[in-house]
Parts: sequence; structure tokens; C-alpha cells
Amino acid sequence: MKQKVVCLYGGRSGEHEVSLMSAAAVIKHMNADLWEPVGIGIDYDGTWYLQDREDLFPESGKLVIRRDRERIVTVIPGSGLSSEGRPLDCACVLPVLHGTFGEDGTIQGLMEIADLPYAGPGVLAASLGMDKEMTKQVWFRENLPVVPFLGADAGDIARDSGSALVKRIENGFGFPVFVKPVRLGSSVGVGRASSPAQLGGAMKEALRYDTRIIIEPEIEGREIECAVLGNRNPVAYGPGEVAPSHDFYSYEAKYIDPEGAALYIPADLQESESQEIRDLAVRAFTAVRGSGLSRVDFFLENKTGRILLNEINTIPGFTGISMFPLLCVNGGLSFRDLVSELIRLGIERFTEKSNLQFRREK
Repeated sequence: MKQKVVCLYGGRSGEHEVSLMSAAAVIKHMNADLWEPVGIGIDYDGTWYLQDREDLFPESGKLVIRRDRERIVTVIPGSGLSSEGRPLDCACVLPVLHGTFGEDGTIQGLMEIADLPYAGPGVLAASLGMDKEMTKQVWFRENLPVVPFLGADAGDIARDSGSALVKRIENGFGFPVFVKPVRLGSSVGVGRASSPAQLGGAMKEALRYDTRIIIEPEIEGREIECAVLGNRNPVAYGPGEVAPSHDFYSYEAKYIDPEGAALYIPADLQESESQEIRDLAVRAFTAVRGSGLSRVDFFLENKTGRILLNEINTIPGFTGISMFPLLCVNGGLSFRDLVSELIRLGIERFTEKSNLQFRREK
């Protein structure tokens, strides 16, 4: 008997459009013998709308959210989801949401409160993985090799007009640098500064999307990515390589320009390098208490050959050109089976937690 899987997409995020593309691909590849998709589109203002089934398979490859006020979805603590005065049957929620209010632990916490199984990271992993600075602090404490970094917020920058920050950069690793919003993905708000004169503009752009930024040196090397799938016994797929045709792997290169980057799957690496990357990916995933899935990103430095952890993406893109599903497919796991495995892992984690005792015995 088919079970209903609620797919959440859209959201209050700069990555709203990416979510619409990812969700379309996920729904398209659901095993129709096992799962019946239920679409819930989240508008830019955060309102949830139940969608018609016929709208879940767009020819354009990108979902459109129908905003019918009669079909607003509500989340009921301890009782799941409801719309049009009726509860929504749901075996598992599949949050295909990127960025703020989707990948940062907020949706995950809401699902916990509603007592619903959900795929992907738990609250801690989502929140931690979304914060690039905190993730790197955890990795650093776990003695994992990370790209050097500095963090700052709007107040720090306003108080010293950026001068102290420039000194910290010059004393730490020097220019050029990349400036990123701490809690955002898909390269939204990311800028490059080749000198102190360009730093202010890059910081201003990043601060449009977050109250805190992270600054990292430009690493001359290859961009390597690895997929990780699992709960207690995660498995790494890959690695693959991204070769951007732009200055860096920007939002435009990822999602708009079809010639924005070349993907090499598998990456042309020595077997010892591939194994080291896979091992580090699993360790990085485990360190942030990952579950379900993640894409772990690395640099392979040209001069030294060092492998450096860059970021972890706990709900990576699922478009037709996204690295995560392509790595899994190359590793022998079809897109259809990948979606089923994500749902299964979400139900598995929920079942395990359901056996815990939450009230003290008298």
C-alpha cells in the first residue's frame, strides 16, 4: 500500500527558486509504487499552501506555488498537519528547502513539535551545518583539516570601520578573500575581495543576507565534493569535482548559466586521495551529528596537495545538474532509490526516537 509523503518546498529564503527546482526533481523520481507525493508550497511570506496533485509534475522542471487561501496548511503541536479542516495523512515529511527557515533547524524543530517523521538532518545538525563559522569551529576541535576563517558581525564592522578586520586578515592569511553570509547557501551573497579596498563592498553585500559574515582566504586548488548518506552508519559517495567557468562557483554558475561549471564524476584523483576524502566526509558529517544526507565540500590545494574541508550542506540541491544525486547515481544508487532511502532514513530515525522515554517515572 502506498504511503503519503509530504514534500515541502519554496520557503522564506534567498534559495526559494532553487527549492522549486529541487522539489520538482525529487517528486518526479519518487517511486510511484511506494509513495504518493503531497505538495505543500511555502510562499515567500512563510504561508503554507496545499497544492493540487496535477501541479506536482511541471513540464518546465520547476514547481509553481498556488496560493489558495482556502487551502492554507496549519501545523498542530503533537498532531501533525491539517488543511481544509482535515488532518493530512503523512508517513514522512520531505523538506526540500534550502537556506533560511528550511535548512537551519527551524523546520526540523517544527516537525519535532508536530510529532512527524521527517527526512534529512535533525535540529542540531541542520542548525549547526547552516552556520559555516560554528561548523568550522567544531571541525577544528575535532582535528579535521579546515580552510582558515574569520568571523565578524555588523556591529564589529561598524565599530572599527573595517580597519581592525583588515589587519586580522593580513596577519592571518592575506588577500584575496571570499566573504560569505554565515547562514546561507547556494553561494547567495558571496563576494570576492582581492584587496582591502574591495572588502567593504563584499561585506556590505554579504550583510544583506545575514547579520554575521565569514571571511576565508582564496584557495588555489580544485573544488571537490562528496555525498554522504545514512544515519548511524553513513556511507560516502564520490568524490566529484566542480570546475567553474566563472570566477568562482556562484549562484549563476550553479543554477542559471548552463555552461557555468563542468562536473567531473568521479573526480580524477588517486585512489588514496579519494579514500581520504570519503573518510573525511564521513567524519565531518558525524562531527555535526548529521543524519539522512549531506554534501561535504573540499579544496585540494594545488601547491601543497592538502585536502581542506570547506563546507557541509545538510540539504543539498536536487536539481538535474546537482552534484549530490549525480554522485549517488554514479555510486550505483539510482535517483529513485535515493529518494526512497531518504524517506526510509527519516522514518527510521523517528521510530528510534519514539521509543525514548520523555517523562520521568514517579
